[in-house]
Amino acid sequence: MTHPFATTEGLDISEQRRTADGQIVRLDRRLFMQLYAFGACTNTADLIASLQEQPFGSVLYADANDPFGVALLTFTEDPNFFVTDLRAYLQLPPFAALQPKPEYTMLGRTYALGHEDNLEHALITRPRNKVCDPAMPWAIWYPLRRAGSFEQLSAQEQRTILMEHGGIGHAYGRAGYGTDIRLACHGLDKHDNDFVVGLLGPELYPLSSIVQRMRKTKQTSLHLEQLGPFFIGKAIWQNQGTLT
Repeated sequence: MTHPFATTEGLDISEQRRTADGQIVRLDRRLFMQLYAFGACTNTADLIASLQEQPFGSVLYADANDPFGVALLTFTEDPNFFVTDLRAYLQLPPFAALQPKPEYTMLGRTYALGHEDNLEHALITRPRNKVCDPAMPWAIWYPLRRAGSFEQLSAQEQRTILMEHGGIGHAYGRAGYGTDIRLACHGLDKHDNDFVVGLLGPELYPLSSIVQRMRKTKQTSLHLEQLGPFFIGKAIWQNQGTLT
């Protein structure tokens, strides 16, 4: 999929990585993910039965903090899906009977860091696999915004801070405690957040532990302006579906 504006007038907004010999590999594809939360749900079986009939990929979470709460995660390469097919679907039963919780709505896109081995796998395949992994049903989703102080740091200082932060996540991942989804949401969030993060794991406690450990990093303690709200849930339906 090539976006008509990807290289207009020499401006390249494609996702990129650099090979070992310095060559730049480009891919103008990315996955958009959106989380909608609802209340007033008394029958999750009806929601699951309805989702089973849909071609699009989805994850349905039971809200750990609301006995009547659920959240629906959907993903697509074409964001038109959110304002066409998904919009029409959510206006019909059984979702139409639920009470939306817009304060938990999160929308973001996958992005390249530049050192990926395979851009398509990193941007499209791996995120879908992660959120639909039955071995990783627990999830903590939250948005965040960095403080302006981070942007004033040198590139080397930023890399050092991000390596400290990322090292904790990698350690938990190697131990089998969880994994993460990182999405950019610049201009896509009503509160002007920069990123949406999903922590996914087999159990809830290690995910809480990750958040606790992250509090002590320089990025969180010194260079974050806003964090949350947090949605905490467990997947009761997962389906990769067909990407639009």
